[in-house]
Amino acid sequence: MDRQRIDKWLWHARVVRTRSAAAALADSGCVRINGIRIDTSSRPVRPGDVVTIALDRGVRVLKVAGYAERRGSADAARVLYEDLSPPSGLRPDAQPEPQPAGTREPGTGRPTKRERRALERLRGRDTGDES
Repeated sequence: MDRQRIDKWLWHARVVRTRSAAAALADSGCVRINGIRIDTSSRPVRPGDVVTIALDRGVRVLKVAGYAERRGSADAARVLYEDLSPPSGLRPDAQPEPQPAGTREPGTGRPTKRERRALERLRGRDTGDES
């Protein structure tokens, strides 16, 4: 066997839960093989092909390492590909997003009267009597 249908490979590699979901993913145009968008689930993949999959939780980039005759365990599925996806989280050149002014860390409780007044001044809603 020198090639396998993309929907079967996605299912065997446990990228999706069902074969029909794999076929629907391939038919919707959310899968690229070697950078070329495919629109049919019968497109074959070969060892060495790079498969890019756009899922709802992110993008996965997988390099095809082999095939399976039957769908096996998760450990057996990891042998079928090499994960080339960028690590999740921040890119090395990205700066962390600043927290909006006036927000509190979760779990720190309610603000004290002093903290509340400082937040009101920061937000420009000072209600204290100035007279």
